[in-house]
Amino acid sequence: MTTSSPDVQQSGDSALAKSARDHLWMHFTRMSTYDATDVPVIVRGDGPYIFDDKGKRYLDGLAGLFVVQAGHGRTELAEAAAKQASELAFFPLWSYAHPKAVELAERLANLTPGDLNRVFFTTGGGEAVETAWKVAKNYFKLSGKPLKHKVISRNIAYHGTPQGALSITGIPAAKEMFEPLVPGAHKVPNTNFYRATEHGDDLEAFGRWAADRIDEAIEFEGPDTVAAVFLEPVQNSGGCFPPPPGYFARVREICDKHDVLLVSDEVICAFGRLGQYFGSARFGYQPDIITCAKGMTSGYSPIGAMIASERIMEPFLKGDNMFAHGYTFGGHPVSAAVALANLDIFERERLNEHVTDQAPAFRRTLEKLNDLPIVGDVRGDGFFYGIEMVKDKATRETFDDDESERLLRGFLSKALFDAGLYCRADDRGDPVIQLSPPLICDQSHFDEIEQILRSVLTEAWTRL
Repeated sequence: MTTSSPDVQQSGDSALAKSARDHLWMHFTRMSTYDATDVPVIVRGDGPYIFDDKGKRYLDGLAGLFVVQAGHGRTELAEAAAKQASELAFFPLWSYAHPKAVELAERLANLTPGDLNRVFFTTGGGEAVETAWKVAKNYFKLSGKPLKHKVISRNIAYHGTPQGALSITGIPAAKEMFEPLVPGAHKVPNTNFYRATEHGDDLEAFGRWAADRIDEAIEFEGPDTVAAVFLEPVQNSGGCFPPPPGYFARVREICDKHDVLLVSDEVICAFGRLGQYFGSARFGYQPDIITCAKGMTSGYSPIGAMIASERIMEPFLKGDNMFAHGYTFGGHPVSAAVALANLDIFERERLNEHVTDQAPAFRRTLEKLNDLPIVGDVRGDGFFYGIEMVKDKATRETFDDDESERLLRGFLSKALFDAGLYCRADDRGDPVIQLSPPLICDQSHFDEIEQILRSVLTEAWTRL
């Protein structure tokens, strides 16, 4: 499944890995892992593949980090960055504008559902979520409802690492070392139907039940204190939980009833991941705010955005009101230019349509793995899937903490990478493998993913 790239230099490999071990503080990484082994160093990408410093090829089954929608090595995106840097490398959006930010804001406004026409640029997804909570609180203060400041989000959901976004995040282990966090963030059940026991096979009834827990939480906290509900179209953390039928329609009803803003966190689910520019359009609901980032530039330059409705913008257009918030590099000219070029690729190569056309084949290919005793559930949407692993298919018994540690970190993560597949083995919730390949992938890549997973999961089962 792997090949060598002849144009990758072989010399200096160990020096790079040693320098990384000595100086580079990697994100979400147990640094002790590399006491006795080299740090993997990725040096090049081409289409859906990446290459390490030894010339070995891997299928990028996670699109970097749910990011590289158009694939690696797109020279037109690099050229767009170089051209913009030569004309205007930087200027802030603090009381000034520059052409690429204006063009990108208008283009995004034309793609969003409803009247989400107001685009506030950030440099990433966590900043976009942070911005959304701040603007929600600010909006209600300006609207004569100053007590509305709390937010509702879902268990195990990940919404970012800034202090506010981390409060919205529903993963206790990701938060405990940074507490106390921003108060006022409350959690409700997610839509993991595989682990639901109350509703049998009635997915719609389960969706109604899950949505009603949001209503219940707002009532319990007091509708006059709740500003927003933060939900992903397909929840990432925990292993790709799609919304049950009717779920978002009911959530929209609940938010309207209590005058609570519905924030669609689409940092992963926007820009083609589900076959639409925005995941909310995929599932037919109208948010008040969208947060997005990652795939906007296919990762070729960092950018994010909080996109708000005209209703939310309205009080900020009066008198001396202003949103006292910003980022130095928000809407960076180079990033905005790359985003525009990336959207050109989406249109020219019909990437959304490609995902919609190929998504059923991706699902069918992954569902072949259901014949393995370790595979309990295959779930997701578009080009975004999770495979949940179990000890017992009949009872759906999961692994305890020690078993999960040995399965994921002791074997699976390295074994999948060694076999030529870069993806994520995750236990924020029950143990899962997550897949989110570049949007250019086709059946040949799906087959390659399935074959590697089959081989490695079969070996994992024998080890257990």
